Amino acid sequence: MNSVGAAESGGRRLRYVDVRPYALPGALDELTGPVRGDVTLPRALAWGPRRTFDVGDSDQRRLLYEMVVQEANSATDLAEYLNRGLLAELWPRLTLPQRCRQAWEDRFSELAGRAVA
Repeated sequence: MNSVGAAESGGRRLRYVDVRPYALPGALDELTGPVRGDVTLPRALAWGPRRTFDVGDSDQRRLLYEMVVQEANSATDLAEYLNRGLLAELWPRLTLPQRCRQAWEDRFSELAGRAVA
């Protein structure tokens, strides 16, 4: 698993958001998840009341991708639930923490600069 880990504190108090690790795939081609149908996430990825998403519904698909990108514990989680083509299409509209977005864009230049301001 590739991840972005903890940073040096530089004398200031660390916040979890500043050091939280994010799982990343080795390559976007590894993302072979579903492009249609219902997807039910395990509690480790969706710990709220909603765990099932219709990939065919644009709003539900966006929520699914935001959860998985932020909460995945491994490249295996990412590969199982994300699809490369759908991720590229959704990327500009995903609401993600800045460090998470930056980690993905640093690794995958094809995603960089696509975010909607």
